[in-house]
Amino acid sequence: MPSINFYSGSGLDRAEHLRADAEWLIAQLANPTTRLLPLWRTKNMIEARTAMREAPRPVWLPSLKAAHLVELAEEMIFLGLRDGEVRIALDLSAVDEPAAHPDLAPLGEFVDLREIGPLLPRDEGSILAYARGLVHWHKTHQFCGRCGHLTKSTNSGHVRRCSNEDCGASHFPRSDPAVIMLVHDGDRCLLGRQPFWPPGMHSVLAGFVEPGESLEEAVIREVYEEVKLKVDRVTYHSSQPWPFPSSIMLGFSARALTSEIEVDERELESARWYTREEMLNSPEDETFRLPRRDSIARRLVEDWLKGEA
Repeated sequence: MPSINFYSGSGLDRAEHLRADAEWLIAQLANPTTRLLPLWRTKNMIEARTAMREAPRPVWLPSLKAAHLVELAEEMIFLGLRDGEVRIALDLSAVDEPAAHPDLAPLGEFVDLREIGPLLPRDEGSILAYARGLVHWHKTHQFCGRCGHLTKSTNSGHVRRCSNEDCGASHFPRSDPAVIMLVHDGDRCLLGRQPFWPPGMHSVLAGFVEPGESLEEAVIREVYEEVKLKVDRVTYHSSQPWPFPSSIMLGFSARALTSEIEVDERELESARWYTREEMLNSPEDETFRLPRRDSIARRLVEDWLKGEA
């Protein structure tokens, strides 16, 4: 079944059982079917735009032709198997100027996934998001959260272990759970806006889940905190990995029990009710636009417009 949300549905076999075998991973670099995915400071490499015809294409390098790039990599991360073939991410962040590097410049350019995500096939976008998330995690977990000592990458890039022998703590990649909810009263839905968003963009409400709180409780709390509305009928919709930088978005709809809005200006610039007619006639310009097309927020709005919320 195809995924309904961007950045999921990679089709990868993550092959967790192979991660601990460092010798096996090194041996795969000599396998002619192994492909390497270059990243630079959480940006993904895309074939040079001058060579693009219809859509951006990620750069997948044959490992036998990229041994020199492996030597430049800060991290080599085993992503999994695709159609039985090994896929590895290379973090090339140590390179100062990739656009000027003789081995990198001819291959393409490094681009923020947010720029090209909606243009990629879902499986490709999902793999790029997965790699981006792991590279970001390595950058932000260089030190042990228990004792403060340096950590070292192990398990093919899926564990960082404390270098302090008296500690030895293992740290694993994490995704921060966030609820995102379309609040409606049947005929109208609520959209809000944060001041740092692109001009005109409005979206549904969202917030992080707090310790000791169910997802449904998080939806009810966040809606009340941001706009002072009471809601019920909290219904799960779907989820989406959101690698900007490391969240899992848990989508819901909720029915409003009250209608008067009181905006918390620490959270939102504005919020109000919108009819289906208003949104269907959205100018999609700096006066009003719907959420970005690769977001679960957009999916929640579109499904509500079709009467599926």
